[in-house]
Amino acid sequence: MDLPGLVEYIAKSLVEDPSQVQVETVESANSITLELHVAQNDMGRVIGKSGRIANAIRTLVRVAALREGKRVNLEIV
Repeated sequence: MDLPGLVEYIAKSLVEDPSQVQVETVESANSITLELHVAQNDMGRVIGKSGRIANAIRTLVRVAALREGKRVNLEIV
């Protein structure tokens, strides 16, 4: 499964300016970090109240990664 593609799809459906959505992948020895970049005005839409939307996205990504035997962290930059 394409984890960066999954994060990008979810983020683009949430924000007002989908052209500003970028996902960068940083790989280390035992894990993958996905950095999600969105426009400053859309940060609240991606994070949600009390971080609920961000945590839901993180949960989806972790479950998708576990099926492939990988560990993934999502950072919203």
